[in-house]
Amino acid sequence: MLLTPHILAGAAIFSNVANPVLGLSLAFLSHYFLDLFPQKEYSIANIRSRCWKQSLPDFIKVFSDMLLGLLIIFLIVGYNPFFFIAALVAIVPDGFTMLTLIFSKNQLLKKHDKLHAAINAFCENKNLPAFWGVSSQLITVGLAIFFLL
Repeated sequence: MLLTPHILAGAAIFSNVANPVLGLSLAFLSHYFLDLFPQKEYSIANIRSRCWKQSLPDFIKVFSDMLLGLLIIFLIVGYNPFFFIAALVAIVPDGFTMLTLIFSKNQLLKKHDKLHAAINAFCENKNLPAFWGVSSQLITVGLAIFFLL
């Protein structure tokens, strides 16, 4: 799934849970839940294959995706560091995946990457049309914005 839906979902969950620790925990867990649904993603093949000299366009896509999600939060709720923290907590699992590429010998990161890949593969292996992958993300963004308002 793109980062923007994860970011918005994490902030929306945090905004609707009275206990901040529980809110952050649910924001983190929401990442895995949302990855169970069909998703359409942009390619970051150069990052995945560690072709660092050719990966600048991939990094631009990732950072643009993150900035879009954070900008939407800012436009809806203004500057509230807790919402931004929750948004970033919601994308920590993808951060772990990136760290696995850099620190490929770390066993804990490898185990997380295996689990994360298995969750992502839940719908990937079913050859669903791209429509469902895009739709699930649009629905996530729409619901998150609704709950942030």
